[in-house]
Amino acid sequence: MKREIIITADGSSTIHIPEWNEQYHSKHGAIQEAYHVFIKSGLHHFCHSKQSDEYGNNISILEIGFGTGLNAFITLLEAEKLKLNINYNGVEAYPVSTAEIQALNYIETLNAENKSEVFKTLHKVTWEEKHQINDAFNLIKRKQFFSKINDSKVHDIIYFDAFGARVQPDLWTEQIFTIMYKALKPKGILVTYSAKGSVRRAMQAVGFKVERLPGPPGKREMLRATK
Repeated sequence: MKREIIITADGSSTIHIPEWNEQYHSKHGAIQEAYHVFIKSGLHHFCHSKQSDEYGNNISILEIGFGTGLNAFITLLEAEKLKLNINYNGVEAYPVSTAEIQALNYIETLNAENKSEVFKTLHKVTWEEKHQINDAFNLIKRKQFFSKINDSKVHDIIYFDAFGARVQPDLWTEQIFTIMYKALKPKGILVTYSAKGSVRRAMQAVGFKVERLPGPPGKREMLRATK
């Protein structure tokens, strides 16, 4: 399918798929959405909650939809600020092309020119192998369909950033959320931009405790699920 780079409302770029009328990130602000859903409601929430006490500063994150690498990059930046040790697993069945990565403006928009090479490294490193990107961040990129994930009780946080249920409903089913539930440690959390009732019910059906939270710009609500 055709893909094109567009600029979202906060000035940051994302990839748009015209055939689906779907974007990799919110058209209301790619960076704003990423920080609100995955950093504020995910990483920060976990760090400030009691369940993080057992693991100290070592946190394992599974990202469902590595895509442009935006969520991984801002997590790396936060890990440095908060003095965390992040083990990050980014799962992506259809990796973004080098040309598309070069057209994204995250470095400029985030005022992170000193991290330009780090962002490039996230995309250059080989798949299926663990890489130490810096002292705060280890990365494994996995080229894999989400339905084939078989991790068991190894992750503290899941960033669930798949394409929306409108265009890929098979990624938002009880079957998929059973896999997510299994992958999390007890009291681990899953955060997603979606707030659809069918998604919430699928999460609850497999055992998650689900909260509705205020959404990022352009969305009234989002969901956070706890094992």
